[in-house]
Amino acid sequence: MESVIRRRKKGVVKPVKVNKGRAIMEEDDDDEPLSPSSAAFHTANFNVHVLAIMGSTTPANVELIKAKFPNTLLKHPRFSSVVIGDPSKGEELRWKRTEVDIDKHIIIPKINLENLESSSSPDKFVEDYIYNLSKTTLDKSRPLWELHILQLEISKEVKSLGIFRIHHSLGDGTSLISLLLALTRKTSDPEALPTIPVQKVNNNNNNNNNRRGLFFWRWIIMAIWFVLRLFWNTLIDTSLFVATSLFLKDSSVLQSSSGGANINTRRRMVYKSFSLDDMKLVKNAIGGTINDVALGITQGGLSQYLSRKYDDGNNHEDTKEKKKGLAKNILLRSLLLINLRPSGGIQALADMMEKDSEAKWGNPVGYVLLPFIIGLRNDPLDYIREAKNTVDRKKHSLEAFFSHFMAQIVLKLFGTKVASSISDRLFSHVTIAFSNLPGPLEEISLCGHPVSLMAGSSYGQPNPVMINFQSYSDKMTLTLAVDEYAVPDPHQLCDDIVQTLKLVKEAVITQATLVNKNS
Repeated sequence: MESVIRRRKKGVVKPVKVNKGRAIMEEDDDDEPLSPSSAAFHTANFNVHVLAIMGSTTPANVELIKAKFPNTLLKHPRFSSVVIGDPSKGEELRWKRTEVDIDKHIIIPKINLENLESSSSPDKFVEDYIYNLSKTTLDKSRPLWELHILQLEISKEVKSLGIFRIHHSLGDGTSLISLLLALTRKTSDPEALPTIPVQKVNNNNNNNNNRRGLFFWRWIIMAIWFVLRLFWNTLIDTSLFVATSLFLKDSSVLQSSSGGANINTRRRMVYKSFSLDDMKLVKNAIGGTINDVALGITQGGLSQYLSRKYDDGNNHEDTKEKKKGLAKNILLRSLLLINLRPSGGIQALADMMEKDSEAKWGNPVGYVLLPFIIGLRNDPLDYIREAKNTVDRKKHSLEAFFSHFMAQIVLKLFGTKVASSISDRLFSHVTIAFSNLPGPLEEISLCGHPVSLMAGSSYGQPNPVMINFQSYSDKMTLTLAVDEYAVPDPHQLCDDIVQTLKLVKEAVITQATLVNKNS
């Protein structure tokens, strides 16, 4: 039997319908259609969930978290709305505001510490817990988010662990991490929001372009060259993008052999933290960015990992040649999701939750295909240089805007089903999904809990390998979420990537030492 409840919001009484155990507000303004990008995440083969992991230096105070969330996180409309509508019946998917039962969204599993101590390590327990979590999906009768709190001491720095599971239709990675950080405060100043690094624009032009005496024709030539290069890069990139959507596939070296309907789930997730200063040292040495270094060491780690497939344990010349020829034999690419409408920032999101103001939100993303150059290098710095050249070229291309525009056209003309089919082919033809998200520059706390670990990933996408970098204070955390059929030993791949950073750092120090000796 359907009943009606009333609640007061901003001085206006609004009716709320209660049906099948949940309350849904009857208000046209709250009945908002999902964006095409968000709707795509609700298709059968692209049901993507984002995982954000936060470790605390103290045991979790569950009651405090439950008391804080209604006045913060739940004020965000996406975290207090359900998805209604059935596309198979021709119904449009829409957001509908609802009452949230916080006890159904904060989950505290029972952990038998005695069995844990005798059977496996805390790290293995967390790994298995996330693996089992990836076999399931969120209950669509409730808002699409959960917080799993593990009261488990993993290390001296992590006495409890929180795992946010959020459906990707609620927002893109940049928006979601910004929202979670808007819930935190600086440990040194409990009233202040954390500081996020902002990429600096390279203005190393020595002001030559502004000097008087520069001829007008030089500006014209530079502008023409820029436009021609932009046009040519875009033409090549979009052609490869279309070819990948239709037939062009990556090499099968890391492709899953599991097959079947479960290919999109069951991800084994491992992570490892290391010094962010080491990445900054390399970044400064090549005049690049942290993202260049992240991509470079990933290329190096993948090259080391794949080279073992060519190693028969003997030091034969033909084996050496096979290793050197990796770059010629392997096509391995990553699909990057580019946020075309940057988030309004942590301050805007904090104001939205505290003062009911507005902030930019959504899933306006474009796709970029990024090739990984696989092959062993004598100079480890070559991994970084090659990655930087690839990224710099991609910056002079409109591939992301083209892919976003084409996705919107397909969705409008042919509907979600056809768009989803094309998206499935695109993702299944590419091996890796990659992301690098900047985190706070200083230590933070969440609901009074000092945060010692930040990591993130996702599952549900067809790509067998997901690689994420997440910075926090003076640390960087690398997270791999892999299909075990494609990468049966993810810890080894994780170690190979971190080891590549060590080799690159040593190469930088060695080169700097030689320069100082010769000067």
